[in-house]
Amino acid sequence: MKTKSSAKKRFKVTGSGKIKRKHAFKSHILTKKSKKRKLALTHSALVHTSDLRSVKEQLRIV
Repeated sequence: MKTKSSAKKRFKVTGSGKIKRKHAFKSHILTKKSKKRKLALTHSALVHTSDLRSVKEQLRIV
């Protein structure tokens, strides 16, 4: 089966098998956001365990 193209563009599998994602709310309207908040949004994060099954199904990892 094909992978979901949207998921393919948004998620990356790490070497240990975890799934990385980027933070939302960093594309525009940045003037009202603090420097600390914008810096935190720059860094990538891991997909939460409750969403992991759904993302793996979309990437056809299961």
